[in-house]
Amino acid sequence: MPDHLTKEQIHRNMSAIRAKNTKPELLVRKFLFNRGFRYRINHPRLPGHPDLVLRKYRTVIFVNGCFWHGHENCKYFHLPKTNIDFWSNKIERNKERDKKEQCQLAAMGWHCITVWECQLKPKVREQTLESLAYTLNHIFLEDRKLRTYEQPNTTDSLMAAEPEAVYERKSQE
Repeated sequence: MPDHLTKEQIHRNMSAIRAKNTKPELLVRKFLFNRGFRYRINHPRLPGHPDLVLRKYRTVIFVNGCFWHGHENCKYFHLPKTNIDFWSNKIERNKERDKKEQCQLAAMGWHCITVWECQLKPKVREQTLESLAYTLNHIFLEDRKLRTYEQPNTTDSLMAAEPEAVYERKSQE
């Protein structure tokens, strides 16, 4: 956000930023839908109202803006030069809330995926979205994989009957 704007201009710009149906979120939704993934958006009963909920995959997806969620080591995240205390506290609270909500979801048995805004820029968008589809398919297969049990190293571990009987021939006298 340029620091040469007046307070009113900054307020107008910041209040115009949406929380739902953002461009990055719409990109992810369109890609997943075209690939056959079905989802619900902003599920009200789950902690954090995840952007996308894929029940079949037991997975939630958060599409986070780099600025609002404090994406570390990202060129799109930098604190404004004015009102530094306010912004740093706000972003830190957002990060703590995100972490808490993801822990709650994990405790409920949900897989959590975060897609960052910078990962949806044109240069890396295709790779990010393909990776997301791969991850969802992997989760699906792992959750439904047959559990195989290793057998102990004994030879008669699962034998239902007695070991092979040895019959002796009685001598006729």
